[in-house]
Amino acid sequence: MSLSSRIAKVYLYNNHFKGLPKETDLKFVQETLRSLKDGEYLASAVYLKVGPDPQIFVYPQKLGATFAGTQIAKIIESKNRDFPVDKYVVGNFGWRTLTIGNDVLEDGSKPYLVPETGKLPISSNLGALGIPGVAAYFGFLEICKPQKNDVVVVSSAAGAVGNLVGQIAKLKDCTVIGITSSDDKGKWLIDELGFNYYINYKTQDVSQKLKEYGPAGIDCYFDNVGGEISSAVIYNMKTFGRICICGATSLYCTEDIPSACEVQTPIKIKHVTMEGIQVNRWKDNWSEAIEQNLKWIQEKKLKYKETIINDIENAFQAFYNTLQGNNTGNVIIKV
Repeated sequence: MSLSSRIAKVYLYNNHFKGLPKETDLKFVQETLRSLKDGEYLASAVYLKVGPDPQIFVYPQKLGATFAGTQIAKIIESKNRDFPVDKYVVGNFGWRTLTIGNDVLEDGSKPYLVPETGKLPISSNLGALGIPGVAAYFGFLEICKPQKNDVVVVSSAAGAVGNLVGQIAKLKDCTVIGITSSDDKGKWLIDELGFNYYINYKTQDVSQKLKEYGPAGIDCYFDNVGGEISSAVIYNMKTFGRICICGATSLYCTEDIPSACEVQTPIKIKHVTMEGIQVNRWKDNWSEAIEQNLKWIQEKKLKYKETIINDIENAFQAFYNTLQGNNTGNVIIKV
């Protein structure tokens, strides 16, 4: 392989985020990669996942490191028989066009070959058949533990994880209330995905609408946003309600430790269970979620939406727009 074909385009951490990320917080550079060693392979990015990963905001990242992110890449050179040339691999390679990978990456994660998905595009392995789908499946079913006729609330309901949670809740015969940022998104949730109700938090009183749509209280809450919206939901939980914390996007871009409403009392009085989800907890069982989501998609019981943006050089703007709630479904960069 020629030297020019081993040049990677890479986004590096340039500054720690303070408030909303700025374009200068990342540095777009080119790197010339070395030759492969035994056990390694060279992967060329095809799709990059764009989204507000809590790890990026909560824990300071090493300056000069590749900006974190999952991608689907095609193996173009290999000295690892488990990752042969022309296969596609899913890995936490970050925002870069070329990566030297192996069985276990520096962060401890293990890349895996893209499974057979029939007629679905391989990009679905970054969405409904990837980490968002795994989080929705296990977070809702294992932590929220839904029962028939439960009232379920999902925040950031039109996002990559939230829209899947709401659809799975409907498959479990629940009443679903989606909280979102626009009427267009809300209508999509109801008309296309089958949600029962939506709340536009920018124009409506969340607590008042929750009382209207779930007058007896909320059984399950899948929390993607934190902050005031989640406080409103928690105050409307039923006794023995269950909460899955998947994210806190409303708090990621605050410069100081945010103040919050007192939620301990309703949790204590109503015996509410609140638990966070990290998908690696179910790493050995990811195939269960992926296979079930694929089956639901093939049976037309589960829909998935992708916002695909061309060119890695547009990655930062796509990332920024996602933080602002300007996209619907799973946001992907086509490299």
